[in-house]
Amino acid sequence: MFIRVHPWFNPAVSIALEQHQIEIEANLRAWQGKPLLREIYAGFYQRILAQIDTSLPGAIVEIGSGVGNLKSHLPQSIATDLFPNPWLDVVCDGYELPFADGSLSHLILFDVFHHLRAPGAFLREARRALHPRGRVIVFDPYISLASWPVYGLLHHEPVAINAPINFATELPRPRDYYAAQGNATRLFFRDERPGWPEGWEIFHREAFSAFHYVLCGGFSKPAMYPAGLLGALRKVDAVLSACPRLFAARCLVGLRPRG
Repeated sequence: MFIRVHPWFNPAVSIALEQHQIEIEANLRAWQGKPLLREIYAGFYQRILAQIDTSLPGAIVEIGSGVGNLKSHLPQSIATDLFPNPWLDVVCDGYELPFADGSLSHLILFDVFHHLRAPGAFLREARRALHPRGRVIVFDPYISLASWPVYGLLHHEPVAINAPINFATELPRPRDYYAAQGNATRLFFRDERPGWPEGWEIFHREAFSAFHYVLCGGFSKPAMYPAGLLGALRKVDAVLSACPRLFAARCLVGLRPRG
């Protein structure tokens, strides 16, 4: 494993690095000590893997890899994040990818898209780095009637379902922390895209119920059900997924350059 640090990285940002590392280490402890959480994420990763086109040339890169869980299911992927850790391959910013033009086959964003203050600026950079038939795969929260209070009351990040979305194609430094859990729902399912960059098409779009995830407590809270009930809850979610606007809590979206 290697860590390649993008030239802009400044070790002097110690406060942000310290807080980030505290959260990363807490997530890593939860991941290692909670088999139920790993099993749930395995199901999520299988959904992502189904959207990978193995015929495309180029590297598969995950943006914002966190504790690097995707690699256990996609070992060839390149794990990146803003700050270095032993399990990462590259330290970089999603708006400034240290990869050659057309050299990537896929960019995967697991719970990262809603942290993009200017998603259009990211997509501009993604198009540069991606193969002409490359793919961006987004896995993010979905805001439905049932999930809205969960994300709004039990999660520290804002839902921001009515806040303005920045459609700028550039995001100059300095770049501060940003979160809007409702952005994927608004952009890809409600078509709130008046300033969306041209030249992209949605080739896959699904929103699905995920009570088996919500009730597991995630990384920070205890599970509300024993691991033996996971299979039954997944079956319930499969039924409820027929009404995504009422029950969905997660979404998977695939984008690719048009033409």
